[in-house]
Amino acid sequence: MAAFDSRSIGDALARRAGILLFSGRGQDTPQPRQRLHLSPPHLAGGELATLSQTLSSGWIAPAGPMPAAFERAVAETTGFAHAAAVASGTAALHLAYRVLGVERGDEVWTQSLTFVATIAPAVQMGARPRFLDVAAESWTLDPNVLETQLRAAARRGRLPRAVVPVDLYGQSCDLDAILAVCGRWGVPVLCDSAEALGALYRGRPVGKGAALAAFSFNGNKIITAGGGGALVSDDPALIARARHLANQAKEVAPHYQHETTGYSYGLSSVLAAVGLAQITTLQARVAARREVFARYAAGLSGLPGLSLMPEPEWGHATRWLSVIQLDPRRFGTTPETVRRALESANIESRPVWKPLHMQPAFRGIRCHGDGLSNQLFERGLCLPSGAMSAEEQERVIAVLRSCCRG
Repeated sequence: MAAFDSRSIGDALARRAGILLFSGRGQDTPQPRQRLHLSPPHLAGGELATLSQTLSSGWIAPAGPMPAAFERAVAETTGFAHAAAVASGTAALHLAYRVLGVERGDEVWTQSLTFVATIAPAVQMGARPRFLDVAAESWTLDPNVLETQLRAAARRGRLPRAVVPVDLYGQSCDLDAILAVCGRWGVPVLCDSAEALGALYRGRPVGKGAALAAFSFNGNKIITAGGGGALVSDDPALIARARHLANQAKEVAPHYQHETTGYSYGLSSVLAAVGLAQITTLQARVAARREVFARYAAGLSGLPGLSLMPEPEWGHATRWLSVIQLDPRRFGTTPETVRRALESANIESRPVWKPLHMQPAFRGIRCHGDGLSNQLFERGLCLPSGAMSAEEQERVIAVLRSCCRG
């Protein structure tokens, strides 16, 4: 058996991270700069304590005091009366569709500019999606387009089972306007707030007022449990039903009794412990992300054809991701060229969400509106937005400025 060589393993891991360790050889070899990721996990410092508490208690499964404590923290943070902690944000959306009664052949409407998880569970249940455009002031669901489409749907006698606005990149949708429009026809609103924990809409937590809202604690989110999600509501019956389905829809009986089928969607105590330690840092993290955005705004000011994601007067975004738009004619370079330049500098960036109506999975389904979603995809670029020093962020700004040919 070969001898265990901790230095070799450490070197290999460091190379994967883009770091060259000093080994006494090749001292003149230039060191690659450490990679800047889009939104890497950020530990709060208290995770070990809550994890130790959980492991010492013997609770590992999705049961016991830690998931319950995390649910209480989520409910308090989001302003909703009830929360169910589940395995992922996608699981939360799936449960929401179930408790709202989505069935095969129903229509579910959402904005096209979003991640596929917004609509995927409904489609997998047999629902038919309808994609709507976004508003220029927020990049979220356009209430005017929604109203036009709902009015036409009412004339056809085929209203959607649910409307799902998305709080995109940490920015809230114009929820009151959406609720007012949907309320005229009795259509429930489910907020996909996966990217927006900590955002505010007219001074209240994002999603508050909708029938349900779904959040994500994936590794790239502003608060992470290493995975997981939550479904929240002010209606106790909806959350009780969601919990029941998340626990394999087991009935109260001495044997296993099932009136319907459910899912293994519970959040483990281990992940709940991580999330509980993280959630206490939310406000500081929102402030830090907004500071990152402000540094981009200052450092990129004056570049022709470059603009940043707007923030409407009714919202206070988390700036989970800082997103720019580039007009190639004025900036002198395409967003893809800029992305490649950033990658060459070991900096991760990514186009904005490819609109769902442009995805092969939804071929033939159009987007209703003026085409803004297409333009944002063609011109938009997400920049590193996590815990960065000002010096690290200057690396990003310097590449962007060097790419400008306007």
